[in-house]
Amino acid sequence: MARGMGGRLGGLGLPMLMATLLSACVGGVEPPRSGPTPVDRTDDRLDIRPSEPVRVHPSRDTGASPNIRGIQSPARIVGAVPMLASPVVPAVEPANAAAAGVIPGPPIASLPIDDAQAQAAFAAFVTSCPSLVRRNDTSGLTRGADWQPACTAAASTDRRNARTFFAQWFEAAQIGDGKAFATGYYEPEIAGSLERRDGYAPIYARPNDLIDVDLGAFSTSLKGKKIRGRVDRSNLVPYYDRTAIEQGALSGKAPILAWARDPVELFFLQIQGSGRLRLPDGEILRIGYATQNGRDYTGIGALMKSRGLLQPGQTSMQGIVAWLHAHPAEGQAIMRENKSFVFFRELEGAPLGALGLPVTGQVSAAADVKFVPLGAPVFLSLDRQDASGLWIAQDTGGAIKGSNRFDTFWGAGAAAEATAGGMAGRGTAYLLLPIGTVARLNGQANGARYGGPSAQP
Repeated sequence: MARGMGGRLGGLGLPMLMATLLSACVGGVEPPRSGPTPVDRTDDRLDIRPSEPVRVHPSRDTGASPNIRGIQSPARIVGAVPMLASPVVPAVEPANAAAAGVIPGPPIASLPIDDAQAQAAFAAFVTSCPSLVRRNDTSGLTRGADWQPACTAAASTDRRNARTFFAQWFEAAQIGDGKAFATGYYEPEIAGSLERRDGYAPIYARPNDLIDVDLGAFSTSLKGKKIRGRVDRSNLVPYYDRTAIEQGALSGKAPILAWARDPVELFFLQIQGSGRLRLPDGEILRIGYATQNGRDYTGIGALMKSRGLLQPGQTSMQGIVAWLHAHPAEGQAIMRENKSFVFFRELEGAPLGALGLPVTGQVSAAADVKFVPLGAPVFLSLDRQDASGLWIAQDTGGAIKGSNRFDTFWGAGAAAEATAGGMAGRGTAYLLLPIGTVARLNGQANGARYGGPSAQP
């Protein structure tokens, strides 16, 4: 039960309580990017007047990632011929990867993985190992103990032998029809200030009246469903939407971390979920997702396209931003159709993904936890050369749903922005799972005797 709920709603009978909760359930409580961040210090800041920014500790960190995929700015798209997935009849709306069906993929050694990608992925995998062996895998594919042999071996493996490591300890698996679609995200950098300036938009921390509700605590039929809202007298109601927040609804309710020079850039920073503020003195303040207002997320690109506002070639993020800048009044109205609003907190160090671990540009990807064990390696064979290759699933996203749906992380900087903004790769995906997993899931004879993975000779 969220803080404050017991005292304010405890007098309601269960039927009335559930009616109140369900009336406030608007879905969409997930942000476009939803990873945990460092320890929440919001409670210590609630006595700060919202007109004053929370004092933070900027740095001169560049945020650059090794360019292992050769990306450029402006983006240079190089096509590729993806591998063909094995033909299957896909399940109708499978609940998870196990229900979608799992079939063997090609031998790992036959996949075109270069040394740079393998070594970078190996480092990310090692970082993910503690979570892999501890987490409950909702995809239905693996158990924590399945990952232990590979993680133990990784601890004593020289990074230069990364390709051999993956070939020895993993097998490729196709989930469902294997047809992959990959988009991209990056760590945006926008101009900002710790002091209020004319025309600048506030960057809010978590409001002190925002309440999280786990509906499963009230009824087993609602297990896994969560909402956010605020208390109005004795009722839980939806939290303020984007329009209300921009018109001042948070006055006295939320600390301000900093101020963004461009409201359009701040809007897209909310979509990305984390980013960098370049302050007037050149120092960098990293901020990341703290929570969201519980309102549905609406992608404005689809709205603009359906209304004929975007010309051919304008449907990338860069094209949308250009239109919004050229039409400020209409642009504000369209952005407000996305009622979702993200609140931030200061980040110290690299941006974090859904495992609470640092994500790495050109290595980490977001996936749906119902179809991919978080921390698992993924091989993408796409019609885009830059996005093809080995990735580690270390993040999630509100729009990243279903099997073989991925969002590739490209880091920070102009090249990362250019690549992520136009990323739309299609092809085939293979999960790299501990050896023996596919046989066990398919109930084969050797799977029935399965007692844990072992390295390939």
